[in-house]
Amino acid sequence: MVRTKTASGALAGAAICLGLGTQAGAETPPDTMVMARNIDAISTFDPAQIGEVVTDELIINICDSLVEIDPADEAAVLPAVAKDWTVSEDGQTITFDLVEDAVFPSGNPVRAEDVVWSLSRVLELGFGNAATLTEYGFTAESAADAFVATGEHTFEMNLSRPYPTDLILQAIASNRVANVLDKELIMAEEVDGDRGNKFLTTNTACVGPYALRQWNAGEVVILEANENYYGDAPKLDRWIIRHVAEAQAQRLLLEQGDIDVARDLGAEDLRDLDGQEGITVASVPVHQVFYLGFDNGQERFQDDRVRQAFRYLIDYDGLADTVMAYLAMPRASVVPLGAYGALDEDEGQPYELDLDKARELLAEAGYADGFSARLFVGTLPYNAPLAQHIQANAAEVGIDLQIEQMANAQLFSAFRGRDFDTVMLSWRTSVPHAHGMLSRHAVNPDNSDEAQMTMYPTWRASWFREEYNTRIDEALFEADPDKQLELYRQLQLDHLEQGPFAYMFQMLDTAAYRDAVQNWTWNGFKVFYDQISKG
Repeated sequence: MVRTKTASGALAGAAICLGLGTQAGAETPPDTMVMARNIDAISTFDPAQIGEVVTDELIINICDSLVEIDPADEAAVLPAVAKDWTVSEDGQTITFDLVEDAVFPSGNPVRAEDVVWSLSRVLELGFGNAATLTEYGFTAESAADAFVATGEHTFEMNLSRPYPTDLILQAIASNRVANVLDKELIMAEEVDGDRGNKFLTTNTACVGPYALRQWNAGEVVILEANENYYGDAPKLDRWIIRHVAEAQAQRLLLEQGDIDVARDLGAEDLRDLDGQEGITVASVPVHQVFYLGFDNGQERFQDDRVRQAFRYLIDYDGLADTVMAYLAMPRASVVPLGAYGALDEDEGQPYELDLDKARELLAEAGYADGFSARLFVGTLPYNAPLAQHIQANAAEVGIDLQIEQMANAQLFSAFRGRDFDTVMLSWRTSVPHAHGMLSRHAVNPDNSDEAQMTMYPTWRASWFREEYNTRIDEALFEADPDKQLELYRQLQLDHLEQGPFAYMFQMLDTAAYRDAVQNWTWNGFKVFYDQISKG
């Protein structure tokens, strides 16, 4: 199915990006960044519903939130729609003063009422992203008291408990759930009480440096600069993101000059391009872990020893030097390096390939003869070789893994629907803090099918331990920093043995770009499209 929004500039951009009427090898336009990426996971542009890394990167460059992650310090935030903020003495009220001259692309003014509506809307719709708010005590029923416009440009966020302010700013105020949406325009497009959800599937209506001009599913996304933006104008007029699933095709387009940036190259291509004249290969560690997931609702995966066995089927260092070179580093702990409270490099990577240990654990769990299971994987270039590596080692200990590769959107749908045996994929947190990962990979508020806690990987995997719910809450509110760090340390050590997944790597965001690209700006949470230019 093709989804499009027609605009004159977008049609011109589509011609450029798809090569219509252009010569192979022609330079890309100086006011346009052309980037190749696998974007088959995109299913919506509604900030209340987005759950994929690639769509998140796009929406946070289209829509501003209350505050912005600092490009130079990913643990700090900067003003955005909120020009400043204050915190009450009891730590339970954050008052935001909004910029006063901001307007949406429609021309409608940005008001505190729009902020209130945008946040409340996430809770009212109840999609997976509502968890970003509910895990900090907000509910649809309490939204009217929690989010309050006290003036045309003043907004209050009232917390039910004294959550750490820095964490709230990182987790909520800079998150897509706080994207400030154009209430008046969106409600005019409402269908059957959907708060504009259908409209925002293929459109954007927010305040930010860029606006979505076109999305052809499986082909292209085109962003164009917002002429009415209240902040500094973005350096480029247009971003064109071409869907190119194959790494070798991305490399060829980059070498020919048909694209400026390639984002999904494999290790071999990156090795060849690194040091090549006219091309730069760059990486940044991100707060994203790649893991092997199990349906803990199935009896065989309920035993901790079975999941432990899989951790010994992985040659972490060997894969990091080959398949995952330039792309990731070994990491078995759920909390990435660089996050507050993370285990150090050694404690966070206690496993190595050990088939004998895997056999021993399986025998202890009653599976000495192994079993058969499906392994679902996506379409990124490293997915297949990683799956084949695990499949081969699993066969050595009697486990028959049947690999099924599918489009990323289909993979995510199966995982969120609890329709899988084993699955390989990644998860990115929005905060540089141990709570970010533990609150989703160790907490499960309600394991029932009816709960549909789809933004909790624990729920997707049917893994529920009330003990962890309690311990993680205790760690979050521990006032003594030394005690808090020890609580997070012990949680991670226990999670290494009992957790629902086998973590393999901490991901690197890697890009290869041509010399025309200047000031490529990113950190562990965002690529800053508005600051990147061409020369």
